[in-house]
Parts: sequence; C-alpha cells; structure tokens
Amino acid sequence: MLDLARDIHPLTDFKRNTSEFLQQLRETGGPIVLTINGKAEIVVQDAKSYQRLLHLAERLETIEAVREGLRSADRGEGRPMEVVFDDLEKALRSQGQ
Repeated sequence: MLDLARDIHPLTDFKRNTSEFLQQLRETGGPIVLTINGKAEIVVQDAKSYQRLLHLAERLETIEAVREGLRSADRGEGRPMEVVFDDLEKALRSQGQ
C-alpha cells in the first residue's frame, strides 16, 4: 500500500539519498513514486516485489482466461472435448505415417 507521506519523493531526493531509499524499498517491499516538477513520473520498487507483481498479474490473466472460456462454453460456443481429442489423435497418427 502506498503511503503518500513516505512513498512520494522528488527524483532529486532519490538521487541524493539513494542508499536510504534502497533500504526503504527492501524493508517495506512497497514502491516509491518519484516526481519531476511535482508530477509523478517514475515508480521504483525492489526486484523481489516486482517479480511478485508480475506473478500476480499472470495469475489474474490466467483466471480471466478460464472465466472467459467458461462463459464461452455456457453460450454453447466451441467444440466438444471428445471431438477435439479425436481430431488431435487423427492428426498425430497422420504425422507418424
């Protein structure tokens, strides 16, 4: 969670006090928003937290894809599983010959 008092700073402060900011990133795992001319421009976070964020985003995309597949099936779209597997077996057999 972003703490507005602690986690938003000018880029110049980050440049001057990089080691302190890096320690904060490691300790909190939260991002720091850097501003240029008072406008938020850059978000910095530690690598472990960034990797976790990517993993969560991937999981959410997978969940949404499954949900869409279920909605599609509920609408009667797609082909029955047996037909797909039969076609796959036929294609594999024809490649093996």
